[in-house]
Amino acid sequence: MTTVAKIQTFTLAAIAIILAAAIVAFPKTSVDASVSGLKVWWNVVFPSLLPFFILSELLIGFGVVTFIGVLLEPIMRPIFKVPGIGGFVFVMGLASGFPAGAKFTARLYEQNQLTKTEAERLASFTNFSNPLFMSGAIAYGFFGKASLGIILMLSHYIGNICVGLLMRFYKSWERSSEETRLSPMILGKALRRMHRERMKNKQPIGQLLGDAVQSSVQTLLMVGGFIILFSVLNQLLEQLNITAVLATIVKYVFALLHITPELSSGFIPGLFEITVGARKISEIQAPLMEAVIVTSFILGFCGLSIQAQVASILAQARLDSKPFFIGRIFHGLFAAIVSGFLFMFMYREDQTSFNGADTIPVLTSPHGQLDFLSTLNVFWHDSLHWGSWVTLLSLILFVLVTASRLSSQQKPRY
Repeated sequence: MTTVAKIQTFTLAAIAIILAAAIVAFPKTSVDASVSGLKVWWNVVFPSLLPFFILSELLIGFGVVTFIGVLLEPIMRPIFKVPGIGGFVFVMGLASGFPAGAKFTARLYEQNQLTKTEAERLASFTNFSNPLFMSGAIAYGFFGKASLGIILMLSHYIGNICVGLLMRFYKSWERSSEETRLSPMILGKALRRMHRERMKNKQPIGQLLGDAVQSSVQTLLMVGGFIILFSVLNQLLEQLNITAVLATIVKYVFALLHITPELSSGFIPGLFEITVGARKISEIQAPLMEAVIVTSFILGFCGLSIQAQVASILAQARLDSKPFFIGRIFHGLFAAIVSGFLFMFMYREDQTSFNGADTIPVLTSPHGQLDFLSTLNVFWHDSLHWGSWVTLLSLILFVLVTASRLSSQQKPRY
């Protein structure tokens, strides 16, 4: 055992002991944080991600992903140096949010549709924050300005595309597995590949659906555990004044960047969990533009809670998570820079204080705000009401499917 390995072992053991002692010392804080994390997972995360997870499994089984991959090959390969199926992962990750991109990437890697390098490269830029969360929860719920959603979303998406362009140089010496040029015959080729993929999968539709439900729920149970764990960790760090100490250090960095130092008190919690950080940033007396820039960074960084979720998913598929971690840092920086430019171009500069009159976006509808953002806000708040029922019914279905399969396995065969 090397000295570095020993130091790592002792450090991890010390951290675990300190956390265990903190939970015992602050039982009320730990329980309240656990309940808070559970509510987020139960009402929002589980019902919003489950349909996308199940749908992706079915699309893979039916060969639709292969069909999309052939069509997008001439776009994804030269731009991002990943196969065309990376376009499917990109779109699904964009629509559903963290950690869907990692889940779909790992699934396709296990299906041998991606090489190890392509999978690691793809996972680094296909994980997004949920658009409903950015528009409904942060822009409207925390800042009280629905029109901020377009800036947060655009900067988030553009920042991740920039990460994809950067990560195309990751292990660039490795040759691509396949090159496909755009041609009039590509549609026919895509249809033939889809049919072959479907024929290769001998599973009946019922079994395929059952597998999709089981795999999706198991992943989401793991995600729920991480959300609860980091919710408790965040509150314990605050109780131990560690958050305040870290915020004091970050204040000097913010001062050098000409950013309001007080925003550091929301920035540090945001590095662990996006929701807590964004809410605290929205409550701080600071220019709105600076608050948006800092919020965009933590959205791109995605928080250590989500990073741990992605690392766990990638590790199960034996994929290296370092490119993803590096990509989160660059995503935060790119998103912060882009949000600053978008804010200057899309907002009037005479009213930029959060506590002043609401700033007026350049792109508005006759009713005063973007219509599709209003729709997202309504959908977000409605989802908080029916989300718990979706979670409950899905878990009941998961238990029934699992019990049925265990029962069939135990039956004697004659």
